[in-house]
Amino acid sequence: MEDFQVCDRDLSEAALSEYLKSEAIAVDTETMGLLPLRDRLCLVQLCNDEGKVTAIRIAKGQSDSPNLKKLLEAANIVKIFHFARFDIATLRYHLGIQVNPVFCTKIASKLARTYTNRHGLKDVVQELEQVELDKSAQSSDWGNAANLSVSQLNYAANDVRYLISVRQKLIEMLKREERWQIAQECFQSLPTIVSLDLLQFKDVFEH
Repeated sequence: MEDFQVCDRDLSEAALSEYLKSEAIAVDTETMGLLPLRDRLCLVQLCNDEGKVTAIRIAKGQSDSPNLKKLLEAANIVKIFHFARFDIATLRYHLGIQVNPVFCTKIASKLARTYTNRHGLKDVVQELEQVELDKSAQSSDWGNAANLSVSQLNYAANDVRYLISVRQKLIEMLKREERWQIAQECFQSLPTIVSLDLLQFKDVFEH
């Protein structure tokens, strides 16, 4: 795959240096399930504005990834996720990474694209980028990281490949509809919401 590399356990120094030059990077994770306290982290994918994708295989029992931590905690780089709430909880719980600042394309879509209730990554990318993502590898075994298939790696790469462009289009829509400020406030609240999630509070805001 063009502009795609796989690393074990952490970013290489060369890749870290390259990604640190970015204003924003796209990030995604692949896990064994949807409960961070139960299901382990298997893969972290990154993409910069030049389309360079890196997949980092996380070993079973691994508890840190220093270069990845440095990148994802860099205050001058926006980290773009689709459904950031899950990914930043997973990264914090398994690797001790306090991701910030954050842009969530799912939150942005819900605030900007109020003419639809379809806010999954596939739907957002299809409308804004005119690209149909193949999601057939979504529910697959990511735990066998040393032997990931070509279809799994393609899926993982595509989950980050379009997020930077999608972010720009969503920002334009949010500003046009005068919802950019409330979107930023939502993104800033995510670390607190993740803390509540990891403490297993369901909804402290309900009556």
